[in-house]
Amino acid sequence: MSFVKKLFRWSRGRQKSGYDKMLLCGAFWPIKFDVYLLKFPKGSEIPPHTDHVKDGQHYRLNIMLKKADIGGEFICSSLIFETERIKLFRPDISKHQVSKVEKGNRYILSIGWIKNKI
Repeated sequence: MSFVKKLFRWSRGRQKSGYDKMLLCGAFWPIKFDVYLLKFPKGSEIPPHTDHVKDGQHYRLNIMLKKADIGGEFICSSLIFETERIKLFRPDISKHQVSKVEKGNRYILSIGWIKNKI
């Protein structure tokens, strides 16, 4: 599916574990980046994984817009920066996951980019 056709449309997340994503914007040049709205309804979760990239270093900044009532906790082996609502990490080298949402919905604004290796 073309980049433009993905804009502002809900689709299943890559992990096929119940969460949905909506592409808000992105580019391939001068720096490859994307911005997604992620929705985690009750019963969704993401198992532990890393996100391989072909070239460069992958960074992701997740901003919690709405916390689930129960569950939906982000777990990461190595965070670069963390507050209650903000998580900055390297998804290509840090194992990360989201625990099962038991009650309510969880919404995340997720901004990712790939920094070229020098």
